[in-house]
Amino acid sequence: MKIDERGRAKFRPTNDYSSEDVKQVLMEKIKEESGRIIQSSKDEEILNSIKREKHKFHVVSLFSGCGGLDLGFDLAGLVSSQQTPSILEEVYKSKSNFDRLGKQNIFQTIYSNDLFKESARSYKLNFDNEHTVQDPRDIRKIKYFPYADVILGGFPCPGFSAAGPRLIDDERNFLYIHFIRAIIQAKPKVFVAENVKGLLTLGKGEVARQIIEDFASAGYKIQYKLVNARDYGVPQIRERVFIVGVRDDVKFSYNFPEPTHGADRKPYVTLEEAIGDLPEWPEDVYEGDFSSIYLSRNRKKDWNDQAFTVQASGRQAQLWPGGERMKKLGKDEWGLVGTQNRRLSVRESARVQTFPDWWVFDDGSSTSVSSKNNRLDKQYKQIGNAVPVLLARAILQPIADWAKKEIDHQIEVDKQQAQLSLDI
Repeated sequence: MKIDERGRAKFRPTNDYSSEDVKQVLMEKIKEESGRIIQSSKDEEILNSIKREKHKFHVVSLFSGCGGLDLGFDLAGLVSSQQTPSILEEVYKSKSNFDRLGKQNIFQTIYSNDLFKESARSYKLNFDNEHTVQDPRDIRKIKYFPYADVILGGFPCPGFSAAGPRLIDDERNFLYIHFIRAIIQAKPKVFVAENVKGLLTLGKGEVARQIIEDFASAGYKIQYKLVNARDYGVPQIRERVFIVGVRDDVKFSYNFPEPTHGADRKPYVTLEEAIGDLPEWPEDVYEGDFSSIYLSRNRKKDWNDQAFTVQASGRQAQLWPGGERMKKLGKDEWGLVGTQNRRLSVRESARVQTFPDWWVFDDGSSTSVSSKNNRLDKQYKQIGNAVPVLLARAILQPIADWAKKEIDHQIEVDKQQAQLSLDI
């Protein structure tokens, strides 16, 4: 609950609720929100168009963006099916390798949802999967979601209610509410949600506590953890929260993987290793002056460092590490030194987010005429909002390994049943 005290926002915990109380409040809110949605022919059309391949784990992707989380999950599925990490090298070499190997994947994404046109086009261009149905509607207008084995998505960070006893009473949390609604409808064995670091500290931890309670009341065992992307081979300091839910009746215990990079492990991947081979003066760079706000802090890392967190904005993109370091002039004031001061390019930013070089980011030019900066900004936005691919792969690998065992078991059961039929 949020209160005002001498003009400053203060937080205090809400009253304690039993698990049954939480479930009742949640279900009433879900029912209320569902009642506001008018069913359209689009709902039936989408559900009827979904085609499921046998012996696959079927995936629903919400807030899919340009596909960082989804690509990471696909890579986890390929590694699990091939039992060798070298598969990653093949995928990163070419899209044709990715398309060819994708047929062996244990995961099939049957449905993706994102209302941002450029992100949706990027998703389609790169995955190019005829079995994935794309839904461009606002999630608040989708009446029914298809059942699935896994749901992925990064719901936006919620607001904090000043009036109601629970997060779901705050209208700013409609996307969070509908994420839970999708889970309740689709009944996945596992769901994975990603969010910003601030989720854990918002309201002195009260927001995170309520979110975990709400997910648990939907019938899931919850694990969550703050992780840093650079600990998993990403050349970037990027802290994010992952929430993993396993349905109460599913016999699977998820454990977050140990970091692969850092102290006593593999060395962190540097900017030099990640982008050092790219052209010094590329075309895909956001241009323009640097504001005083931008220059209020250091924006340039050295080649042997990891990048700052990639921003979802061309204007706010960090500086290319070449040239001289920035100079501190005073409190909240830094200066540029020398002439080699440009922002990271679109492709450099994508490399820092560990996207393959063949990954295409739609710039909106097919539907509108705009300036170079505006077109590039649409690409920077998609990249900055994405989950780093190799981070997603690492976090999702335990799920892929378990899913592979489940599929192998089902294949064996089907063989035995087929043999019994022949014997009869």
